[in-house]
Amino acid sequence: MAFKARLVTAKELFRPIEHIRPYSAPVSGAIPASKQKYVPTSGTYPKGFLATGIHVGVKPANTHTPDLALLVSEVPCPAAAVFTKNKFQAAPVIISRQVLNRCSGEGIRAIIINSGCANAVTGKGGLEDASSMGRAVDKCFQHPSRSTPLSQQDSDSAPSSTLVMSTGVIGQRLPISKILSAIPSAHSSLSSTHTNWLLAARAICTTDTFPKLLSRTFTLPSSPGTTYSLAGMTKGAGMIHPNMATLLGMLFTDAPIPATTLQPLLTHAVDRSFNAISVDGDTSTNDTLSFLANGAAGGNPISSLDSEDGKAITEIVTGFTQQLSQLVIRDGEGATKFVRVRVTNAESFADARNIASTIARSPLVKTALYGKDANWGRILCAVGYTQGLSPGAVVPERTSVSFAPTDGSEALKLLVRGEPESVDEKRAARILEEEDLEILVDLGGGEGGEGREEASYWFCDFSHEYVTINGDYRT
Repeated sequence: MAFKARLVTAKELFRPIEHIRPYSAPVSGAIPASKQKYVPTSGTYPKGFLATGIHVGVKPANTHTPDLALLVSEVPCPAAAVFTKNKFQAAPVIISRQVLNRCSGEGIRAIIINSGCANAVTGKGGLEDASSMGRAVDKCFQHPSRSTPLSQQDSDSAPSSTLVMSTGVIGQRLPISKILSAIPSAHSSLSSTHTNWLLAARAICTTDTFPKLLSRTFTLPSSPGTTYSLAGMTKGAGMIHPNMATLLGMLFTDAPIPATTLQPLLTHAVDRSFNAISVDGDTSTNDTLSFLANGAAGGNPISSLDSEDGKAITEIVTGFTQQLSQLVIRDGEGATKFVRVRVTNAESFADARNIASTIARSPLVKTALYGKDANWGRILCAVGYTQGLSPGAVVPERTSVSFAPTDGSEALKLLVRGEPESVDEKRAARILEEEDLEILVDLGGGEGGEGREEASYWFCDFSHEYVTINGDYRT
Protein backbone atom coordinates (compact mmCIF):
# COMPACT_ATOMS: atom_id res chain seq x y z
CA MET A 1 0.00 0.00 0.00
CA ALA A 2 1.45 3.38 -1.06
CA PHE A 3 1.40 6.33 1.32
CA LYS A 4 1.03 9.86 0.05
CA ALA A 5 3.40 12.40 1.53
CA ARG A 6 1.98 15.62 2.95
CA LEU A 7 3.38 18.79 4.51
CA VAL A 8 3.37 19.00 8.30
CA THR A 9 1.99 22.26 9.66
CA ALA A 10 3.75 24.30 12.31
CA LYS A 11 0.89 23.58 14.71
CA GLU A 12 1.44 19.86 14.28
CA LEU A 13 5.19 20.19 14.51
CA PHE A 14 5.18 22.07 17.79
CA ARG A 15 2.25 20.45 19.53
CA PRO A 16 3.01 18.99 22.99
CA ILE A 17 4.57 15.53 22.92
CA GLU A 18 2.08 12.94 24.12
CA HIS A 19 3.24 10.54 26.79
CA ILE A 20 3.48 6.92 25.74
CA ARG A 21 0.96 4.83 27.61
CA PRO A 22 2.64 1.41 27.84
CA TYR A 23 0.05 -0.30 30.02
CA SER A 24 -3.21 0.74 28.35
CA ALA A 25 -4.81 -0.74 25.26
CA PRO A 26 -3.19 0.65 22.10
CA VAL A 27 -5.51 2.77 19.98
CA SER A 28 -4.79 0.42 17.07
CA GLY A 29 -6.20 -2.52 19.01
CA ALA A 30 -2.85 -4.34 18.75
CA ILE A 31 -1.91 -6.55 21.68
CA PRO A 32 1.19 -5.26 23.55
CA ALA A 33 4.23 -7.49 23.15
CA SER A 34 4.39 -8.11 26.90
CA LYS A 35 0.83 -9.50 26.87
CA GLN A 36 1.12 -11.75 23.81
CA LYS A 37 2.13 -14.69 26.01
CA TYR A 38 -1.33 -14.73 27.61
CA VAL A 39 -3.19 -15.16 24.31
CA PRO A 40 -3.63 -18.83 23.31
CA THR A 41 -2.70 -19.89 19.78
CA SER A 42 -4.91 -22.97 19.92
CA GLY A 43 -7.54 -24.54 22.17
CA THR A 44 -9.60 -27.62 23.01
CA TYR A 45 -13.21 -26.50 23.08
CA PRO A 46 -16.28 -28.37 24.35
CA LYS A 47 -18.37 -30.32 21.87
CA GLY A 48 -21.63 -28.78 20.74
CA PHE A 49 -20.70 -25.15 21.36
CA LEU A 50 -20.19 -22.50 18.67
CA ALA A 51 -18.79 -18.98 18.94
CA THR A 52 -18.23 -15.80 16.98
CA GLY A 53 -17.38 -12.15 17.33
CA ILE A 54 -18.30 -9.48 14.77
CA HIS A 55 -17.98 -5.72 14.36
CA VAL A 56 -21.12 -3.63 14.83
CA GLY A 57 -19.81 -0.21 15.83
CA VAL A 58 -21.55 0.16 19.18
CA LYS A 59 -19.21 3.08 19.77
CA PRO A 60 -19.13 5.34 16.68
CA ALA A 61 -15.35 5.65 17.03
CA ASN A 62 -14.96 1.88 16.67
CA THR A 63 -14.63 1.29 12.94
CA HIS A 64 -13.26 -2.25 12.80
CA THR A 65 -12.82 -4.03 16.16
CA PRO A 66 -15.32 -6.83 17.00
CA ASP A 67 -17.80 -5.65 19.63
CA LEU A 68 -20.65 -8.19 19.47
CA ALA A 69 -20.07 -11.78 20.64
CA LEU A 70 -22.45 -14.72 20.28
CA LEU A 71 -21.96 -18.13 21.90
CA VAL A 72 -24.42 -20.93 21.26
CA SER A 73 -25.05 -24.48 22.38
CA GLU A 74 -26.31 -26.70 19.57
CA VAL A 75 -28.77 -28.22 22.03
CA PRO A 76 -30.72 -26.67 24.92
CA CYS A 77 -28.69 -27.06 28.09
CA PRO A 78 -28.52 -26.33 31.83
CA ALA A 79 -27.10 -22.97 32.84
CA ALA A 80 -26.18 -21.11 36.00
CA ALA A 81 -25.00 -17.59 36.72
CA VAL A 82 -23.88 -15.25 39.45
CA PHE A 83 -24.53 -11.53 39.23
CA THR A 84 -23.31 -8.25 40.71
CA LYS A 85 -24.61 -7.15 44.09
CA ASN A 86 -24.35 -3.49 43.12
CA LYS A 87 -27.72 -1.83 43.84
CA PHE A 88 -27.72 -0.20 40.40
CA GLN A 89 -27.92 -3.37 38.37
CA ALA A 90 -27.66 -3.05 34.62
CA ALA A 91 -30.57 -3.99 32.35
CA PRO A 92 -28.89 -7.16 30.97
CA VAL A 93 -28.28 -8.36 34.55
CA ILE A 94 -31.98 -7.99 35.35
CA ILE A 95 -33.11 -9.63 32.11
CA SER A 96 -30.67 -12.56 32.34
CA ARG A 97 -31.67 -13.27 35.92
CA GLN A 98 -35.32 -13.31 34.85
CA VAL A 99 -34.54 -15.71 32.00
CA LEU A 100 -32.81 -18.17 34.34
CA ASN A 101 -35.52 -17.91 37.00
CA ARG A 102 -38.32 -18.55 34.51
CA CYS A 103 -36.72 -21.69 33.13
CA SER A 104 -35.15 -22.86 36.43
CA GLY A 105 -31.77 -22.94 34.70
CA GLU A 106 -32.85 -25.38 31.96
CA GLY A 107 -33.12 -25.04 28.20
CA ILE A 108 -30.62 -22.23 27.62
CA ARG A 109 -29.24 -21.95 24.10
CA ALA A 110 -27.12 -18.81 23.82
CA ILE A 111 -25.32 -15.83 25.30
CA ILE A 112 -25.20 -12.52 23.42
CA ILE A 113 -22.71 -9.87 24.58
CA ASN A 114 -21.94 -6.36 23.38
CA SER A 115 -19.04 -4.14 24.41
CA GLY A 116 -18.85 -0.37 24.13
CA CYS A 117 -21.99 0.39 26.13
CA ALA A 118 -23.00 -1.07 29.51
CA ASN A 119 -26.76 -0.47 29.11
CA ALA A 120 -26.75 0.38 32.82
CA VAL A 121 -28.93 3.01 34.51
CA THR A 122 -30.92 3.35 31.28
CA GLY A 123 -34.47 2.95 32.62
CA LYS A 124 -37.30 1.07 30.98
CA GLY A 125 -35.83 1.63 27.54
CA GLY A 126 -32.64 -0.15 28.54
CA LEU A 127 -34.62 -3.14 29.82
CA GLU A 128 -36.46 -3.34 26.51
CA ASP A 129 -33.19 -3.12 24.59
CA ALA A 130 -31.67 -6.00 26.57
CA SER A 131 -34.82 -8.08 26.16
CA SER A 132 -34.95 -7.42 22.42
CA MET A 133 -31.34 -8.63 22.03
CA GLY A 134 -32.32 -11.95 23.58
CA ARG A 135 -35.44 -12.26 21.44
CA ALA A 136 -33.44 -11.52 18.29
CA VAL A 137 -31.08 -14.39 19.07
CA ASP A 138 -34.02 -16.69 19.89
CA LYS A 139 -35.38 -16.06 16.39
CA CYS A 140 -32.19 -17.49 14.89
CA PHE A 141 -32.96 -21.02 16.04
CA GLN A 142 -35.89 -23.13 17.14
CA HIS A 143 -37.04 -22.71 20.69
CA PRO A 144 -36.07 -25.84 22.68
CA SER A 145 -39.64 -26.62 23.73
CA ARG A 146 -41.27 -26.06 20.35
CA SER A 147 -40.98 -27.45 16.84
CA THR A 148 -41.91 -24.19 15.13
CA PRO A 149 -39.24 -21.54 14.56
CA LEU A 150 -39.64 -18.52 16.79
CA SER A 151 -39.89 -16.29 13.73
CA GLN A 152 -43.32 -17.86 13.12
CA GLN A 153 -44.47 -17.37 16.69
CA ASP A 154 -45.16 -14.50 19.05
CA SER A 155 -41.55 -14.11 20.18
CA ASP A 156 -42.53 -11.47 22.73
CA SER A 157 -44.56 -13.97 24.74
CA ALA A 158 -42.36 -17.06 24.23
CA PRO A 159 -39.86 -17.70 27.05
CA SER A 160 -36.37 -16.66 26.03
CA SER A 161 -33.46 -19.10 26.01
CA THR A 162 -30.75 -16.44 25.63
CA LEU A 163 -28.70 -14.69 28.30
CA VAL A 164 -27.69 -11.10 27.63
CA MET A 165 -24.59 -9.20 28.75
CA SER A 166 -23.25 -5.71 28.07
CA THR A 167 -20.11 -3.82 29.07
CA GLY A 168 -18.86 -0.29 28.53
CA VAL A 169 -19.90 3.21 29.52
CA ILE A 170 -22.70 3.53 32.11
CA GLY A 171 -25.75 5.75 31.53
CA GLN A 172 -25.92 5.58 27.74
CA ARG A 173 -28.49 3.78 25.59
CA LEU A 174 -27.44 1.08 23.15
CA PRO A 175 -27.57 1.72 19.39
CA ILE A 176 -30.10 -1.10 19.44
CA SER A 177 -31.06 -1.00 15.76
CA LYS A 178 -27.43 -1.58 14.79
CA ILE A 179 -27.15 -4.51 17.15
CA LEU A 180 -30.44 -6.19 16.24
CA SER A 181 -29.72 -5.97 12.51
CA ALA A 182 -26.29 -7.57 13.06
CA ILE A 183 -27.44 -10.57 15.12
CA PRO A 184 -28.48 -12.73 12.11
CA SER A 185 -25.04 -12.13 10.58
CA ALA A 186 -23.40 -13.15 13.84
CA HIS A 187 -25.48 -16.33 13.92
CA SER A 188 -24.52 -17.23 10.36
CA SER A 189 -20.82 -16.85 11.18
CA LEU A 190 -20.84 -19.23 14.17
CA SER A 191 -18.09 -21.85 14.24
CA SER A 192 -16.28 -24.16 16.65
CA THR A 193 -12.81 -23.07 15.51
CA HIS A 194 -10.21 -21.53 17.78
CA THR A 195 -10.27 -18.41 15.61
CA ASN A 196 -13.96 -17.91 16.31
CA TRP A 197 -13.61 -18.46 20.04
CA LEU A 198 -10.83 -15.88 20.06
CA LEU A 199 -12.99 -13.46 18.07
CA ALA A 200 -15.72 -13.81 20.68
CA ALA A 201 -13.23 -13.16 23.48
CA ARG A 202 -11.97 -10.09 21.64
CA ALA A 203 -15.47 -8.76 21.04
CA ILE A 204 -16.26 -8.45 24.76
CA CYS A 205 -13.17 -6.33 25.54
CA THR A 206 -13.25 -2.64 26.53
CA THR A 207 -10.04 -1.24 28.07
CA ASP A 208 -8.55 -4.76 28.03
CA THR A 209 -5.20 -4.96 26.28
CA PHE A 210 -5.67 -8.62 25.32
CA PRO A 211 -8.53 -11.15 24.94
CA LYS A 212 -8.81 -13.53 27.88
CA LEU A 213 -9.55 -17.10 26.77
CA LEU A 214 -8.66 -20.47 28.30
CA SER A 215 -9.53 -24.10 27.56
CA ARG A 216 -8.55 -27.51 28.90
CA THR A 217 -9.54 -31.17 28.85
CA PHE A 218 -10.26 -33.44 31.81
CA THR A 219 -11.67 -36.80 32.81
CA LEU A 220 -14.00 -37.85 35.62
CA PRO A 221 -13.69 -40.87 37.97
CA SER A 222 -16.88 -42.53 36.70
CA SER A 223 -15.92 -42.11 33.01
CA PRO A 224 -12.12 -42.44 32.76
CA GLY A 225 -12.33 -43.20 29.05
CA THR A 226 -14.27 -40.03 28.23
CA THR A 227 -12.46 -36.79 27.57
CA TYR A 228 -14.36 -33.65 28.51
CA SER A 229 -13.52 -30.06 27.66
CA LEU A 230 -13.90 -26.84 29.60
CA ALA A 231 -13.57 -23.39 28.04
CA GLY A 232 -13.90 -19.92 29.47
CA MET A 233 -13.52 -16.29 28.53
CA THR A 234 -13.65 -13.13 30.56
CA LYS A 235 -13.12 -9.42 30.20
CA GLY A 236 -12.08 -6.72 32.60
CA ALA A 237 -9.20 -4.42 33.41
CA GLY A 238 -10.79 -1.73 35.57
CA MET A 239 -13.79 -1.29 37.89
CA ILE A 240 -12.81 -4.69 39.22
CA HIS A 241 -13.74 -5.82 42.69
CA PRO A 242 -16.48 -8.34 41.91
CA ASN A 243 -19.09 -9.14 44.50
CA MET A 244 -21.20 -11.55 42.47
CA ALA A 245 -23.68 -13.65 44.03
CA THR A 246 -17.81 -4.14 34.24
CA LEU A 247 -16.51 -7.89 34.83
CA LEU A 248 -18.03 -10.46 32.51
CA GLY A 249 -17.21 -14.15 32.28
CA MET A 250 -18.54 -17.25 30.56
CA LEU A 251 -17.77 -20.92 31.15
CA PHE A 252 -18.72 -23.81 28.87
CA THR A 253 -18.36 -27.56 29.23
CA ASP A 254 -19.60 -30.67 27.44
CA ALA A 255 -19.75 -32.59 30.74
CA PRO A 256 -23.25 -33.63 31.91
CA ILE A 257 -24.01 -31.31 34.85
CA PRO A 258 -27.67 -30.66 35.77
CA ALA A 259 -28.73 -27.13 36.67
CA THR A 260 -29.26 -28.14 40.30
CA THR A 261 -25.57 -29.06 40.54
CA LEU A 262 -24.26 -26.37 38.22
CA GLN A 263 -25.34 -23.42 40.39
CA PRO A 264 -23.65 -24.49 43.65
CA LEU A 265 -20.59 -25.58 41.65
CA LEU A 266 -20.31 -22.12 40.07
CA THR A 267 -20.90 -20.33 43.38
CA HIS A 268 -18.16 -22.36 45.10
CA ALA A 269 -15.68 -21.69 42.31
CA VAL A 270 -16.48 -17.98 42.03
CA ASP A 271 -16.00 -17.38 45.76
CA ARG A 272 -12.44 -18.63 45.36
CA SER A 273 -11.63 -16.96 42.06
CA PHE A 274 -13.60 -14.10 40.53
CA ASN A 275 -14.75 -12.92 43.96
CA ALA A 276 -11.13 -13.02 45.10
CA ILE A 277 -9.59 -10.49 42.69
CA SER A 278 -9.35 -6.72 42.82
CA VAL A 279 -7.94 -4.05 40.53
CA ASP A 280 -9.38 -0.91 42.11
CA GLY A 281 -11.99 -1.92 44.69
CA ASP A 282 -14.98 -0.83 42.55
CA THR A 283 -17.86 -3.27 42.00
CA SER A 284 -19.41 -2.88 38.55
CA THR A 285 -23.10 -2.56 37.75
CA ASN A 286 -22.73 -5.32 35.15
CA ASP A 287 -20.74 -8.14 36.79
CA THR A 288 -22.02 -11.45 35.44
CA LEU A 289 -20.48 -14.89 35.22
CA SER A 290 -22.42 -17.67 33.50
CA PHE A 291 -21.81 -21.40 33.10
CA LEU A 292 -23.39 -23.61 30.41
CA ALA A 293 -23.08 -27.42 30.43
CA ASN A 294 -24.59 -29.24 27.43
CA GLY A 295 -23.46 -32.80 28.22
CA ALA A 296 -22.51 -33.37 24.58
CA ALA A 297 -19.55 -35.60 25.51
CA GLY A 298 -21.82 -38.07 27.30
CA GLY A 299 -21.21 -39.94 30.53
CA ASN A 300 -23.01 -40.08 33.86
CA PRO A 301 -24.74 -36.89 35.06
CA ILE A 302 -23.06 -35.28 38.06
CA SER A 303 -26.05 -35.12 40.38
CA SER A 304 -24.15 -34.25 43.59
CA LEU A 305 -21.01 -32.33 44.44
CA ASP A 306 -20.42 -34.82 47.27
CA SER A 307 -19.94 -37.70 44.81
CA GLU A 308 -16.51 -38.64 43.46
CA ASP A 309 -17.33 -36.94 40.17
CA GLY A 310 -18.69 -33.94 42.06
CA LYS A 311 -15.52 -33.53 44.10
CA ALA A 312 -13.40 -33.89 40.97
CA ILE A 313 -15.37 -31.34 38.94
CA THR A 314 -15.33 -28.90 41.87
CA GLU A 315 -11.55 -28.99 42.00
CA ILE A 316 -11.26 -28.72 38.20
CA VAL A 317 -13.67 -25.80 37.80
CA THR A 318 -12.30 -23.91 40.83
CA GLY A 319 -8.72 -24.17 39.56
CA PHE A 320 -9.82 -23.18 36.06
CA THR A 321 -11.75 -20.11 37.23
CA GLN A 322 -8.78 -19.03 39.33
CA GLN A 323 -6.55 -19.14 36.26
CA LEU A 324 -9.12 -17.30 34.17
CA SER A 325 -9.81 -14.60 36.76
CA GLN A 326 -6.09 -13.98 37.25
CA LEU A 327 -5.83 -12.89 33.61
CA VAL A 328 -7.96 -9.89 34.63
CA ILE A 329 -5.31 -8.89 37.18
CA ARG A 330 -2.58 -9.46 34.59
CA ASP A 331 -4.42 -6.87 32.52
CA GLY A 332 -5.32 -4.45 35.33
CA GLU A 333 -5.46 -0.87 34.10
CA GLY A 334 -1.97 0.56 34.39
CA ALA A 335 -0.78 -2.46 36.39
CA THR A 336 2.93 -3.25 36.72
CA LYS A 337 2.60 -5.90 39.46
CA PHE A 338 0.68 -9.17 39.84
CA VAL A 339 0.26 -9.85 43.54
CA ARG A 340 -1.18 -12.72 45.54
CA VAL A 341 -1.91 -12.09 49.20
CA ARG A 342 -2.31 -15.29 51.20
CA VAL A 343 -3.73 -15.16 54.71
CA THR A 344 -3.06 -18.35 56.68
CA ASN A 345 -3.87 -19.85 60.09
CA ALA A 346 -7.10 -17.90 60.48
CA GLU A 347 -9.96 -18.99 62.70
CA SER A 348 -12.34 -19.05 59.70
CA PHE A 349 -12.26 -18.86 55.92
CA ALA A 350 -14.44 -15.73 56.12
CA ASP A 351 -11.92 -13.96 58.38
CA ALA A 352 -9.01 -14.90 56.12
CA ARG A 353 -10.88 -13.75 53.03
CA ASN A 354 -11.94 -10.42 54.58
CA ILE A 355 -8.38 -9.61 55.57
CA ALA A 356 -6.98 -10.59 52.16
CA SER A 357 -9.64 -8.47 50.46
CA THR A 358 -8.85 -5.44 52.63
CA ILE A 359 -5.14 -5.65 51.84
CA ALA A 360 -5.89 -6.04 48.12
CA ARG A 361 -8.06 -2.90 48.15
CA SER A 362 -5.71 -0.66 50.12
CA PRO A 363 -4.52 2.28 47.96
CA LEU A 364 -1.51 2.70 50.24
CA VAL A 365 -0.44 -0.92 49.82
CA LYS A 366 -0.99 -0.75 46.06
CA THR A 367 0.97 2.49 45.60
CA ALA A 368 3.83 1.21 47.78
CA LEU A 369 4.10 -1.85 45.55
CA TYR A 370 4.14 0.37 42.45
CA GLY A 371 6.95 2.40 44.05
CA LYS A 372 8.79 -0.85 44.94
CA ASP A 373 8.73 0.17 48.58
CA ALA A 374 8.78 -2.64 51.17
CA ASN A 375 6.45 -0.67 53.44
CA TRP A 376 5.03 -3.59 55.40
CA GLY A 377 3.43 -1.22 57.91
CA ARG A 378 0.72 -0.47 55.34
CA ILE A 379 -0.06 -4.19 55.05
CA LEU A 380 -0.29 -4.53 58.81
CA CYS A 381 -2.46 -1.42 59.02
CA ALA A 382 -4.93 -2.95 56.54
CA VAL A 383 -5.06 -6.15 58.59
CA GLY A 384 -5.83 -4.10 61.68
CA TYR A 385 -8.76 -2.10 60.27
CA THR A 386 -10.48 -5.00 58.46
CA GLN A 387 -14.20 -4.88 59.18
CA GLY A 388 -16.54 -7.76 60.02
CA LEU A 389 -14.01 -10.08 61.67
CA SER A 390 -14.93 -12.49 64.43
CA PRO A 391 -13.73 -11.60 67.95
CA GLY A 392 -10.12 -12.63 68.44
CA ALA A 393 -9.48 -13.10 64.71
CA VAL A 394 -6.39 -10.87 64.83
CA VAL A 395 -3.93 -10.99 67.71
CA PRO A 396 -1.00 -8.61 67.07
CA GLU A 397 1.42 -10.76 69.09
CA ARG A 398 0.65 -13.77 66.88
CA THR A 399 0.72 -12.02 63.49
CA SER A 400 3.55 -12.36 60.97
CA VAL A 401 4.11 -10.77 57.53
CA SER A 402 6.51 -11.86 54.78
CA PHE A 403 7.28 -11.30 51.09
CA ALA A 404 7.59 -14.56 49.14
CA PRO A 405 9.72 -14.34 45.97
CA THR A 406 8.41 -16.12 42.90
CA ASP A 407 11.77 -17.82 42.29
CA GLY A 408 11.14 -20.24 45.15
CA SER A 409 13.80 -18.77 47.42
CA GLU A 410 13.22 -18.26 51.13
CA ALA A 411 10.56 -15.75 52.15
CA LEU A 412 11.73 -12.33 53.33
CA LYS A 413 10.40 -11.98 56.88
CA LEU A 414 9.15 -8.50 57.73
CA LEU A 415 7.24 -9.10 60.96
CA VAL A 416 7.41 -12.25 63.12
CA ARG A 417 4.75 -12.78 65.79
CA GLY A 418 4.32 -9.06 66.27
CA GLU A 419 8.03 -8.25 66.34
CA PRO A 420 9.61 -6.32 63.42
CA GLU A 421 12.55 -7.92 61.64
CA SER A 422 15.70 -6.19 60.50
CA VAL A 423 14.82 -6.05 56.81
CA ASP A 424 17.44 -6.54 54.11
CA GLU A 425 16.37 -3.55 52.01
CA LYS A 426 18.52 -4.57 49.05
CA ARG A 427 16.88 -8.00 48.91
CA ALA A 428 13.45 -6.41 49.35
CA ALA A 429 14.18 -4.11 46.41
CA ARG A 430 15.20 -7.08 44.24
CA ILE A 431 12.00 -8.93 45.12
CA LEU A 432 9.88 -5.88 44.32
CA GLU A 433 11.61 -5.43 40.96
CA GLU A 434 9.84 -8.57 39.75
CA GLU A 435 6.39 -8.44 38.18
CA ASP A 436 5.01 -11.24 40.39
CA LEU A 437 4.92 -11.15 44.17
CA GLU A 438 3.28 -13.04 47.04
CA ILE A 439 2.47 -11.45 50.39
CA LEU A 440 2.08 -13.89 53.28
CA VAL A 441 0.11 -12.93 56.37
CA ASP A 442 0.13 -15.58 59.12
CA LEU A 443 -2.44 -14.93 61.84
CA GLY A 444 -0.93 -17.57 64.11
CA GLY A 445 -4.22 -19.34 64.71
CA GLY A 446 -6.03 -16.30 66.12
CA GLU A 447 -6.87 -15.86 69.78
CA GLY A 448 -7.17 -19.59 70.45
CA GLY A 449 -4.04 -20.38 68.47
CA GLU A 450 -5.78 -23.23 66.66
CA GLY A 451 -7.05 -21.55 63.47
CA ARG A 452 -5.95 -23.32 60.31
CA GLU A 453 -8.13 -21.72 57.63
CA GLU A 454 -6.63 -19.74 54.76
CA ALA A 455 -7.71 -17.64 51.79
CA SER A 456 -6.03 -15.90 48.88
CA TYR A 457 -6.73 -12.73 46.92
CA TRP A 458 -5.09 -11.60 43.70
CA PHE A 459 -4.59 -7.92 42.89
CA CYS A 460 -2.35 -5.42 41.14
CA ASP A 461 -0.69 -2.13 42.01
CA PHE A 462 -1.85 1.46 41.43
CA SER A 463 0.23 3.39 38.92
CA HIS A 464 0.14 6.87 37.38
CA GLU A 465 -1.23 5.16 34.29
CA TYR A 466 -4.36 3.97 36.14
CA VAL A 467 -5.28 7.60 36.84
CA THR A 468 -4.57 8.58 33.24
CA ILE A 469 -6.74 5.81 31.81
CA ASN A 470 -9.70 6.51 34.08
CA GLY A 471 -9.35 10.28 33.89
CA ASP A 472 -10.24 10.23 30.20
CA TYR A 473 -12.25 6.98 29.97
CA ARG A 474 -15.25 8.53 28.20
CA THR A 475 -13.09 10.49 25.79
